[in-house]
Amino acid sequence: MKKRSTAIVPAEPKNAPAPGAGGSTEKMSIYDYEQRYVKRQNTRGARLVIGGAAAVIGVFLFVLLALLALRVYDINEYAGYAAMAVCLLVYILVFVVPLVKILRTGYFVTNVNAFTARKAQRHNRKLRHSIADKMIDLSARVDGVGWYDSETVGKLAVAMKTGNEEGVKRHLTDLYKGSVKKSAKNLIFKSSMKSAAYSALSQTAHIDAALIVVVNMQLIKDIVFLYGFRPSDAKLAKIFVQVIANSLVAYGLGSVNIGGSVVKTMGDAVRGIPILGSAIAAIIDSSVQGLVSGALTAVIGYQTIRYLNREYHLQDILDGIALDDTEAEIEETCSELESELKKKKRRPLAEAG
Repeated sequence: MKKRSTAIVPAEPKNAPAPGAGGSTEKMSIYDYEQRYVKRQNTRGARLVIGGAAAVIGVFLFVLLALLALRVYDINEYAGYAAMAVCLLVYILVFVVPLVKILRTGYFVTNVNAFTARKAQRHNRKLRHSIADKMIDLSARVDGVGWYDSETVGKLAVAMKTGNEEGVKRHLTDLYKGSVKKSAKNLIFKSSMKSAAYSALSQTAHIDAALIVVVNMQLIKDIVFLYGFRPSDAKLAKIFVQVIANSLVAYGLGSVNIGGSVVKTMGDAVRGIPILGSAIAAIIDSSVQGLVSGALTAVIGYQTIRYLNREYHLQDILDGIALDDTEAEIEETCSELESELKKKKRRPLAEAG
């Protein structure tokens, strides 16, 4: 029977502060780090879930767009062909492109043990530099981007130029705790408003579900671009599964009459005024549906930044731990073993001579 492969990934630290909130942490050994923050989990399975969830989202969105194009085709054949072409272009722009950008963004490696910690530290240091360069370049090239505090970015640029690693970490932490956090909240609010407004206007199940998918994927992509790194595979899989759940909820909301049940509870106040009762039902139906769609989008946004915060915090802890020279000791032992075996091989030859 084939054994299920497992790898080590970090457990989420309880009450983890925002990125780098603790600044420099007390030195701990890699074994303490493993004991406190690491648990065994099937990381290969997480990658499969990412692929499967992305495929489900893609197929679901494609079907929804195809249904929309077919509705246009039923009205006019040539308009239907044009709608199919537009829907294909929209599919590429709003799903394929964001998905590729998300998956191609680097993430911090914190699923380590005594043998892989040093390699992870080097990877994370390189990623921190890449994030810093992107923030500095974006702030310099794009006027009025407003995502990053210009004064802190200036200090970050000086730290990068002088090779001050502690300064780079400190200023990145300040950005994540300040302007980046504020910008992320603004992105979430704007995306939630889009979801709410679109759902309130469309009032069609499959259009609502498609809009939820599009807005959610765009929001994840924007937050990842803002932070400069993405969640790890295990966390990204959970986010994609939540996108599927959100779209299904939106589809279900579009298929039921929320307003009708709410209006019934309003008593006799509107019972004798049919026109007013119908108007209130329509208003409540659209507003409740829009509110739920907006709330679902907000959940995706805050779930994403929570994972990013925790993983940034973990890599900060990992960077400050005391590493034993395990790799060097293994290499030294192997070298001594090789020398001893060569000596033993020469002795029988010498005795035979």
